Amino acid sequence: MTTILVRRVSTLLCAAAALALPVTPSQSARGAPTGVAVTASGSSVGGLPLPGIGTGLPAFAEPALAPPSVAARRTVSAILIDARDGRVLFAQGANIVRRPASLTKMMTLFLTFDALDADTLQLTDTIKVSRAAANQPPSRLGLRPGTTLTVGEAIRAIAVSSANDVAVALAEKLGGSEAGFARRMTAKARTLGMRHSLFTNVTGLPGANLTTATDMALLSKALIDRHADRYAYFSTRSFRWAGRQLQNHNHMLGAFDGLDGIKTGYTVEAGFNLAASARRGNRRLIAVVLGERSVQARDRLVAQILERGFDESDVRNDARG
Repeated sequence: MTTILVRRVSTLLCAAAALALPVTPSQSARGAPTGVAVTASGSSVGGLPLPGIGTGLPAFAEPALAPPSVAARRTVSAILIDARDGRVLFAQGANIVRRPASLTKMMTLFLTFDALDADTLQLTDTIKVSRAAANQPPSRLGLRPGTTLTVGEAIRAIAVSSANDVAVALAEKLGGSEAGFARRMTAKARTLGMRHSLFTNVTGLPGANLTTATDMALLSKALIDRHADRYAYFSTRSFRWAGRQLQNHNHMLGAFDGLDGIKTGYTVEAGFNLAASARRGNRRLIAVVLGERSVQARDRLVAQILERGFDESDVRNDARG
């Protein structure tokens, strides 16, 4: 039945050329896959350190962290996996190295959740905002140097409002400096099998952060598996701060049946990114799209891929019944 999904998603994406642009050899990033590749049943990213195995997408040689090319910025990367076992259901340009933008903050929060689980950090602990943190460009809460907030407030501000000033303040509390914490983020990425990701800041603002759609799928699955009790932060629709009601940047929350996270991102170089997860019944899927040209195109592509994944599950269950 996976073949059915492959054909249906491939047909859909070919018909929507504006959403999934084919990649020609001349357009590909150095070492990046060309064309559209789909996976066979049994391929998995869950727990495997080699993205691309069994997917028809060549894995990069370590470290393969050259900056994204102009071609990568014209290409849309996408992947769909089963959250239960990491099986890859669909992949297109999933190993092209590109900018994560604010999807970076998924790793910022992953390490924060690790610290909470280890009891080296408490939700009620106070964070003091430095001048460097306060000077971060938007998105931000607009905190002044010397302002304080709790760890719990910081997590919500990052998950919901993608606040750059708060992300840097939190990183400074946990790692002493943003750069030091970013090195820990890269080290954690390697332990999760994210071989093609590099973090030099904790916000995703223009810099040297690198990733792939495959790596972001790995991180999404790890957040769900290892921090299930804290994953609900990513489902929060709004966050109240200083008399303002700040809405989640993920407009698919409440608009797509079963979707409960995870994170959006955008910079001019990165394009429009989204790591999303949805659950229906006992089935959870994870979709990642990087480099789309608009919010609408990004959300539409994620919705189409997820919907086809759930349709395939329904067909298989009907056949078994």
